[in-house]
This record gives sequence, structure tokens and C-alpha cells, in this order.
Amino acid sequence: MLSPEEKLRLLSMVDILEPLSRDEITELSRRIPDTHYQQGQLLYTPKERSEALFMLKKGRVRIYRVGHDGREFTLTVVGAGTVFGEMSLTAQRLENAYAEAMERVIVCKMRKHDLERLVMDKPQVGLKVMGVLSERLSLAEDRMEDIALKEVPSRLAGFILQLVESEGVMTAEGPKIPTRYTHRQLATMIGSKRETVTKAFTLLQQAGAIELKRRRIHVRDIETLRKVADQGLRPMLVG
Repeated sequence: MLSPEEKLRLLSMVDILEPLSRDEITELSRRIPDTHYQQGQLLYTPKERSEALFMLKKGRVRIYRVGHDGREFTLTVVGAGTVFGEMSLTAQRLENAYAEAMERVIVCKMRKHDLERLVMDKPQVGLKVMGVLSERLSLAEDRMEDIALKEVPSRLAGFILQLVESEGVMTAEGPKIPTRYTHRQLATMIGSKRETVTKAFTLLQQAGAIELKRRRIHVRDIETLRKVADQGLRPMLVG
């Protein structure tokens, strides 16, 4: 169990709550209890219309859909310190969407009337929510464009660049992605198949852009990775 001080610290790191004072966050923490999920547990499914905004305090959550053929497509992966959920107030009507804990997760669930009251009292919070969702929509549109126009190595390179920006850790040898992503998980994120992603990884390693160590991605040449993301591998192979 987390101490009251740790619970307060984690809640204060949620991006949309930045405009609130410490006393206001403390009061919010008292009214909204923590909910814990284990790796692999579902936070919600298409059958549940919970009208809740989840504030992610710890862990990572994958939002995905399942196609008619049973294949999963990951819409986004949400990290600690931000929000997600299905709520008409935030225009997040994610039909047929699932939310899965990728590791141990701690969230606070804010009901619609609580969020409405918070936004009425603190309009800055509403602006923060709009900013977060706008940025997430922009990233989703970029990914959909990549899926429509680019081959798998380019899509994978582009997604790795997104991971470098969102969670990359700089080492003496270059950026490293600390999270272990399986090829299946990455395939659902770029609209591909696991076998195709495995081949794309091999090509990116042969090009000197990345290296895999213990299932973690290490970027060896970020400029090469950017070129593959923008132009594909063929111009490089020709050169």
C-alpha cells in the first residue's frame, strides 16, 4: 500500500492537474480513491460504458481495438502522469475499445460530474485536458497516415522515434527504450503482423540504426533511423 504522501505525490504528477494547488490536489486525493490493476488486467471493455476519466498515477496502459478478424490494433499506450478513458465530456467515445494494464497500474477514476465540477472551478484544467487530447489525436493521425502510405520498416522506425521521445533514456552509446516491447505488441501498434515486424527489425539492425539487447531497443544511429522513417530503406540500399 502507498503512503498518503506517496499517493499525493503521484497524483500531483498528472498533467491535467498542474493548475491545482497542493491543498486542492490533497482534497481531490481524499475524494477519489486509488484503484490497482495487475499486468494483463482490463480496466474497461466495450461492454462497459463507465463514463470515467482515468488518471494514471503509475504504470502503462494500452488502449486497443479488436477487428472482425480477431486482430488487435493498438490505438495508444498511455504512460504515468496523464489521463485516458471514455467520456462524452472529453470527446473520447472510443467505440469497441479495451484498456489493458501493461504492468502493475495505479489509477484514480474521476466520474463525469466530478470532472465537470473541477473544470467549472478551474477552467485551466479544461484547457489542459484539451491540450492532452489534441496532442494524442495528432499522434494517432500521424500513425494512421504512416500505415496507409509507408512500408513496415519505415513505420517501425517512426514508432521507435516516438518511443525515444516519450520514454527514451540516454546512455553512453545512445538512446535506449527501457520498456521491453514484444514484436507482437509492436505489430499491433503499427498495423502489421509479428513476423513482418521481426523482419523489419532485422533490416533496421543491418542498416546500423538500432540494436536489440535483452529485448530492449537501443538506437545506434538516430539519423539513419530518421531517414528510414521518412524515406524507407530502398534509397539507402541503392546508395
